[in-house]
Amino acid sequence: MDKETDVVIAGTGVGGLFTALNLPRDTQIVMITKSDLKSSDSFLAQGGICVMRDEEDYDGYFEDTMRAGHYENRKESVDIMLRGSREVIDALVGYGVEFARENGEFLYTREGAHSRPRILFHEDITGEEITSKLLAGVKRCPNITIYEYTTMTDIIEEDGMCRGIMVRTKENEQFSILAQNTVLATGGIGGRYQHSTNFPHLTGDALDIAKEHNIRMENMDYVQFHPTTLYSEKPGRRFLISESVRGEGAVLYNKKKERFVNELLPRDVVAEAIRRQMKEDGTDYVWLSMEYIEKEVILNHFPHIYKHCLEEGYDVTCECIPVVPAQHYFMGGIWVDSDSQTSMKQLFAVGETSCNGVHGANRLASNSLLESLVFAKRAAEKIKDK
Repeated sequence: MDKETDVVIAGTGVGGLFTALNLPRDTQIVMITKSDLKSSDSFLAQGGICVMRDEEDYDGYFEDTMRAGHYENRKESVDIMLRGSREVIDALVGYGVEFARENGEFLYTREGAHSRPRILFHEDITGEEITSKLLAGVKRCPNITIYEYTTMTDIIEEDGMCRGIMVRTKENEQFSILAQNTVLATGGIGGRYQHSTNFPHLTGDALDIAKEHNIRMENMDYVQFHPTTLYSEKPGRRFLISESVRGEGAVLYNKKKERFVNELLPRDVVAEAIRRQMKEDGTDYVWLSMEYIEKEVILNHFPHIYKHCLEEGYDVTCECIPVVPAQHYFMGGIWVDSDSQTSMKQLFAVGETSCNGVHGANRLASNSLLESLVFAKRAAEKIKDK
């Protein structure tokens, strides 16, 4: 059952999908995903996607990204992401993505460590809105074949070049997919943690494979914990309470219902403040209150958060909810250059699997979707140029 194609892409999140959509229609593409098509972390992104609003926003957005990343960011990559943001948003709208608008103009929200509102959103399910529309676009392409429940087990290396991947199906059938170019887009590492907002099957498979082939890695200890996930004693994936909630005015309280931190500081700072407060209070969580957000805003901007919390017994319009930090994002990964090319020829990496240096030591809120899309497009353009 061995297969041969022009490009093989491991992963069907926004990075993998946008790479495929930016390749020529006469390019034969095979995509695989470890689970079903909707079990991608891209579907889970709540808050939104950043965009450089205008040229006057460049310096502020650049500084916000650098400061959040503790100035360990690769400046070239940050510049590329900012300057490529508007083109990406235009492309998303072209695929049918519907961002919130008022009188025909985009609405922008603000999140932690942003100096101004610059985040586009679709209710509190922006990731689902973007990913589902890109997936629909891929499904319309006759040159793209997708295999679900298919796990990459290795890459095929020949003379220092990547020639494709080895895979295994859920029926335990193993075969090779030979390709002129290979793109790794397998997501993050949340499945390795007991408490994470990620799907549990995302265990960093591409990272382990890359190490075995001596492919260059970078910042493997840079792991982000999101400050606010809904506290639960139930096992399984943690439910994220979007940073947009705090951007709209939600506050954090200790057990005495006193504020203890500026809620709009970078994620790592807020998460550490929560950990210290929990230790001081002797509790397993702190409180998040939406009392300063109008009920209409909660119901219109955060309907899914409202509904989920209600199902868990909390009415966020009139009571606090317990929140706790959980593993959320991986800033490190497989080193790539500005065109998403790894240290091995014919092998690319995009999305959370890769490390292009945009995020530095800590990711700025709502930069993940944008970074994945901008550098996925660059990977496709590099492959086209070959």
